[in-house]
Amino acid sequence: MAAEALNFKKVSKVIGIKQSMKAVEKDQVVSVYIAEDADSRMILPLQQVCLARKIPVVSGSTMEELGVACGIDVGAAAIAILK
Repeated sequence: MAAEALNFKKVSKVIGIKQSMKAVEKDQVVSVYIAEDADSRMILPLQQVCLARKIPVVSGSTMEELGVACGIDVGAAAIAILK
């Protein structure tokens, strides 16, 4: 997905695997975006929790694209969009 198609700068969100996992466990998440180039060992637990809780997981963007979409200067492995 092209970086210009994603814009999370004004959306309520958390950035990163750990923060996304915490938000999912607290039932605060609408959907999760996962970078396709993120380390699969790190992402797998988040994907499994999302699957178990029926939270949509969107992939196809790179870490760099997700970082740009959030307005940060580094890549993001995961972004959770909050309710």
